[in-house]
Amino acid sequence: MKVCVLSGSPKGPNSITYQTVLFLEKCFPDCSFTTLHVGQRIRMYEKDLTEALNAVAEADLLLFCYPVYTFIVPAQLHRFIELLKASGIRLDEKYAAQLSTSKHFYDTTAHKFIQENCQDLGLKYLGGLSADMEDLLTKKGQREAVSFWRLILWKQSRNIYERKPRRTAEAVPLYQRSLKEVKKREGRETVIVTCLSGEDTSLANMIADFRAAYPYKTRVVNMNEYPLAGGCLGCFRCAVSGKCIYQDGFDDFLRREIQAGAAIVCAFTIQDHSMGSRMKMYDDRQFCNGHRTVTMGMPFGYLVNGNLEEEPNLQMIIEGRAQVGGNYLAGVATDAEGIQNLAKTLAYALKHQLQPSAMFLGVGGMKIFRDLIWVMQGMMKADHQFYKEHGIYDFPQKQRRTILKMKLVGTLLSNPKIQAKMGNKMTEGMLMPYRKVLEKI
Repeated sequence: MKVCVLSGSPKGPNSITYQTVLFLEKCFPDCSFTTLHVGQRIRMYEKDLTEALNAVAEADLLLFCYPVYTFIVPAQLHRFIELLKASGIRLDEKYAAQLSTSKHFYDTTAHKFIQENCQDLGLKYLGGLSADMEDLLTKKGQREAVSFWRLILWKQSRNIYERKPRRTAEAVPLYQRSLKEVKKREGRETVIVTCLSGEDTSLANMIADFRAAYPYKTRVVNMNEYPLAGGCLGCFRCAVSGKCIYQDGFDDFLRREIQAGAAIVCAFTIQDHSMGSRMKMYDDRQFCNGHRTVTMGMPFGYLVNGNLEEEPNLQMIIEGRAQVGGNYLAGVATDAEGIQNLAKTLAYALKHQLQPSAMFLGVGGMKIFRDLIWVMQGMMKADHQFYKEHGIYDFPQKQRRTILKMKLVGTLLSNPKIQAKMGNKMTEGMLMPYRKVLEKI
C-alpha cells in the first residue's frame, strides 16, 4: 500500500509524532511511505500545491500525522486542509487515517476535526491512534502502534470505513441587521476578536448588531489585519519568559489589547468544521501564556455565522475552552435573538462578576494540565508558579483527613455486625454537615 503522510507539525522531521511514522515504516516494509512535511513547509504550499497534489494522487491512503495544538490540529495543518479542499482534487476512492501525540488534552476533538474533514474530501476514513508523547519509548506504546496499523491494513483490505453522516439542514441565509442602538454605559470595554474579510458581509452584520445591542463600549480586533509572522512552532522558548520567538510583537499585543479587556467575544464564520485556519493561528499563538488560565474569571461570548447545530464537535470545543479557562460562557449567538440575549447576559455577567462552576470538560482538562505542569515544572517555570499561586495543585494525596475518614468508614462497613447496627445512620451522618449549613441560613 502506498501511504502519503501529511505531517502537520511545524517541527517537520524533528516532530515527536513523526517518529511513530518512522517506527511503522520499519515494522511494515511492505507499505511504501512518502512524507510531506506540510506543517513546516506551509508557506511553500500556499504558493504552489503541485507537489502535494501529485503525492496525494499517487497514494492509496493519507495518514494525517500531528501533535494536538489547542483542541484541534496545528494551524499549519488546518491551512493545508483548506488548500487541499480549495484545489478541487477528487479523493473518493482513497483511504485516510490519523496519528496524533499529546497528553490527551482534548485529543477527541482534534481527531473528530480530522475525521470530518476527511469525509468532506470524500476519503474513506479508517480510524486513528492518539498516543501519549512518550508512548513510543515503551513496549506497550510500541505494541499499540503496531496493533493500530494492522487494524488500518485490515480495514482497508475489506473496505470497512466510517460513513459520512447525512446533513439535512438548509444553508444559513445571509444575516441582515435588525437591532437598534442602545445607550452605552461607562467602563467595562469588551474586545471583539475576529478574522473578518471584506467578503464576509454576514459576520460583519452580526458584529455590528452586537455592538449596537450591547450596553458597554466595544473594540474590534481583526486578526486578518495583524501581521502574524506565522503559527506556533511548538519550540517552548516561551516556557520560562513568556516571550514568543517571533518578533511580530503578538505576545505584547495579546496582553495589552485583548486580554486587558473586561470581556472577550469571538466572532467567526464556520469553516471546515472550525473557526478557520487564521483564527486557529491566533489561538495557537496564545501559547505564549503557556498553560496558564490568565483570563480566568473573564466572561466570554461567541458570534457564530453558520449552521452551528450541525457542528457538535465545534460546540464542544467552544464549551471546553470556556470551562478550562475558567470563563463564564455568556452565550453563543447565531441569530438576532441570540445576539440580543448574548448582549444582555454578558452585561449581567460583568455587573455581577459571575464565576462559572466547572463541569467535566473543565475539571478533566485542568487535571491533565495540573499533572503535566507538576512533572515539567523545571522547564515550565511560569506555569508552575501560576499553578502554585492559584491552588491548582489540588492533588488527592493532600486530603489526608478525608483519606483517614474513608479508611475508618471502610473498616466499619467491612464488619457485618457493625453494618447491621448502623442501619440508616450512615446516611444521616453524611447529611449532618449539610444540615448545619441549612440551619445557619
